[in-house]
Amino acid sequence: MPASASDFLPLWAYAVFFVTGLFAGFIDAMAGGGGIISLPVLLNFDMPVAMALGTNKLQATFGSITASLRYVRGGAVQWERCYAGIAATLVGAAIGTFAVAHVSNKLLEKAIPWFLVAIATYTIVRPAMGRSDHPPRWPETPYFLVAGLALGFYDGLFGPGTGSFWTMALVAGLGFNFTKATGYTKVMNATSNIVSLAIFAAAGKVAYLPGVAMGFGQLLGAHLGSHLVLRNGAKLVRPLFILMVLATVGRLLYLNFVAATP
Repeated sequence: MPASASDFLPLWAYAVFFVTGLFAGFIDAMAGGGGIISLPVLLNFDMPVAMALGTNKLQATFGSITASLRYVRGGAVQWERCYAGIAATLVGAAIGTFAVAHVSNKLLEKAIPWFLVAIATYTIVRPAMGRSDHPPRWPETPYFLVAGLALGFYDGLFGPGTGSFWTMALVAGLGFNFTKATGYTKVMNATSNIVSLAIFAAAGKVAYLPGVAMGFGQLLGAHLGSHLVLRNGAKLVRPLFILMVLATVGRLLYLNFVAATP
């Protein structure tokens, strides 16, 4: 599907893109995992995988920026604590996106679901985790640098579960509660989305009309989702986080062990 082919989609397709973006942005702002909603819809309109990935980054950028700003205004995120993570994520995401064409994702496709299962299991058996802040286990700036490089690279290279990994890293390593961890996760997601989008766009792998239509839905969904998190806190985020982790696991297992079977 060439970049201009989106001009020939029927008008009703843009309503589908908007509603998909709304739902994906709403879920992603609260617990991550919006990509498991948006990407299959793009692929179902017969976009080549690279084009769908680039377009998905465009629409996700709308939502992650909106949610980030909402969390900052709501007091869950302090910009001055983000600088090291943003810088490291930027570098990691750029390297990961450039590496897509040169690295096989087969091992990641098989291994990531089990890492996510471990995260969900750990969260379930530790019911008090993330309800409130606790003392950090690591110095904040070095931790953000290491996590930003690693998770930025992963998001640029592969992507599924990045929000879950960020949230768990911030809760477990820096002692953030789930609300705060979700806010900082959105800032880091926005960084890696912008970097990856720029690289996909430079390669001509973005369908702009579907991406913008879905992006406007993301704007509204992300605003509503982040508002609910700021109002309800960890009691809302924790079960949704577990649900979206398990949903991501289910999709990856289906794609890699069911749909891939001849």
